[in-house]
Amino acid sequence: MSARAGTSEPTWVRVSLISLALGFVLLFLLLPLAAVFTEALRKGLPAALEALREPDAWSAIRLTLITAAVAVPLNLAFGVAAAWAVAKYEFKGKAFLTTLIDLPFSVSPVVAGLIYVLMFGAQGWIGPWLAEHDIKIVFAVPGIILATIFVTFPFIARELIPLMQAQGTEEEQAAIVLGATGWQTFWHVTLPNIKWGLVYGVILCNARAMGEFGAVSVVSGHIRGQTNTLPLHVEILYNEYQSVAAFAVASLLALLAVLTLLIKSVVEWQFERDQKAAAALPPERPVA
Repeated sequence: MSARAGTSEPTWVRVSLISLALGFVLLFLLLPLAAVFTEALRKGLPAALEALREPDAWSAIRLTLITAAVAVPLNLAFGVAAAWAVAKYEFKGKAFLTTLIDLPFSVSPVVAGLIYVLMFGAQGWIGPWLAEHDIKIVFAVPGIILATIFVTFPFIARELIPLMQAQGTEEEQAAIVLGATGWQTFWHVTLPNIKWGLVYGVILCNARAMGEFGAVSVVSGHIRGQTNTLPLHVEILYNEYQSVAAFAVASLLALLAVLTLLIKSVVEWQFERDQKAAAALPPERPVA
């Protein structure tokens, strides 16, 4: 009776909660998203497309894609290695490693950018040596990539750690007992078990990499046509009172976000379907 009472609420409570959730989504998510597309098309589709065809816009798109193309694979390699170490092994410093993984979640992106300026800037710790060897980090593409890696590297690791901890180590141990090498165990046992969590983490990491503003703004230098990513390009256009162009570029980012959510939903649906299919399989009978 107590379990039933805990799961069945009065109709007015359910309606109120659903209405509150839908109202929140409408007010803080759907309306701002609709406003972006409305402002982008305020002078018609040709004006919006013209803003996207400008050389500075293409440069920002290209730099955004390059940054994501470098940061996401590096975070993928780090995330899998870190999750494997934390979930599958016991070692000294494990808690410290977990804390370091979570560090970008607690540090402001602007502070992260300032850290790289302090290290690689003209007056930074390594800046004079870099200047002597004509190596540019801050106010150049490498600095943007480094800042993006810093703010995005927890996403894949944090998605995989609880999943790998829940799965345990029994299957890997069985594979090793049967003679599999470490790489064979990873490719044929570990990777298939974490594939959907891995895809989910990559999607989130890629979305953050393309939309990062704070850390990139500090290290980029805002050089038009060279170090402006899409978010920075939107800021410059808006500050110059080119609202249609700014919202047109912002709508491109919004479309990327919507596409990311669609892919995320497909991944979640596929993961749930695989889980249901696995649960429906009859248990294996022991061999006599």
